[in-house]
Amino acid sequence: MTLVILAAGMGSRYGGLKQLDPMTEKGEFILDFSVFDAKRAGFDKVVFIIKKEMEELFKKTVGNRISKQIEVAYVYQEMDALLPEGFTIPEGRVKPWGTGHALLCAKDAVGDDPFMVINADDFYGKEAYEAIAGFLKKADPKKNDFCMAGYVLKNTLTENGSVSRGVCVVDEQGYLTRITERTKIYRDEQDKVVYEEDGTRYPTDENGYCSMNCWGFTSGMFAFLEEGFTAFLKNEQGDPLKKEFYIPFCVDDAMKAGGCTVSVLPTPAKWYGVTYPQDKEYVVSSIKSLIDTGAYPNGLFEA
Repeated sequence: MTLVILAAGMGSRYGGLKQLDPMTEKGEFILDFSVFDAKRAGFDKVVFIIKKEMEELFKKTVGNRISKQIEVAYVYQEMDALLPEGFTIPEGRVKPWGTGHALLCAKDAVGDDPFMVINADDFYGKEAYEAIAGFLKKADPKKNDFCMAGYVLKNTLTENGSVSRGVCVVDEQGYLTRITERTKIYRDEQDKVVYEEDGTRYPTDENGYCSMNCWGFTSGMFAFLEEGFTAFLKNEQGDPLKKEFYIPFCVDDAMKAGGCTVSVLPTPAKWYGVTYPQDKEYVVSSIKSLIDTGAYPNGLFEA
C-alpha cells in the first residue's frame, strides 16, 4: 500500500511552507507523524507531491531522513503537467490546479497499488491510518470501492479563521452519498457553525461528517481524475486564475454517475492543523501532550 502526501500547497493563509514548519523540539514536521502512523498501519511506500522548486529543500529537510525508514518517491505538480491537448495555462495564473490535479500527477508513481491520500499539514491521528489500511487490504482492485475518514465537523475547526471542508451526506449503511466543498466554514458570533458563500452565511450541521482529504482509493480513481480534470478545464465558470479542481469534486461526480462507492470510516479524533500562523502554538502543545502520554516516541525515527 502507498501513502500519497499532498505537499505542493503554497500556504497562502499561513504565510509560508507550513508543511516544512517544525512542530516538536526534535524539529519534526506534521508529515513525520503521518509517515510514522502510516508505516505502523502497514503502508510500505510514500509518494510526496511537491512543486519542482521545492525539491532540494524538501529532500534535505524531509525526504533524505524518511527514505531511511520507508520507500520514497517524488512527483512534481506543475501547472503544465498533464494538460489535455488544446488547453493552455491562463495568463497570470500562479496558483496550482488543486488537489485533484496533484493526485493525477501521481498516477505513474502509484501504479496499480491501493493508496491513501492525505494533506501534508494535517495531523489525522493513528486511527485514520489503521481504518483506511484495513479497508484497502480487503479492497478488490477490479472494483471502484473507495473510502474516506469521516471527521465530525466541529472537531476540525480553528478559532483563528475559516477553513475549507468537504461537507458530507452519509446514508444509513455508512456510504457517502454527496460531498460538497465549502471553502469558508467557521463558528460565528452566536457560536453557530456556518459556511459563507458570496457574502451570505448559511447554517451547517456541526455534528455532521466532513472530509479532511483523507481518502483510500484503488487505482481506478485515476480514470475519474483524468475525465474530471478535462471537464474542469472545459468549464468556463469561475475565475480562471483562482479556481481549483478538488478531489471531492471528482469523487462526487463519480458517485453520481454510479462509477464508485465510498465507505465513510468514522473517526472521533480531533483534527490538528496549521491553517493560520496562530494555529501553531495549539498544534505544538497538542502533539507534545501526545508524546508525553506515550502515544508517540520522543523522536519518531530515532529508535
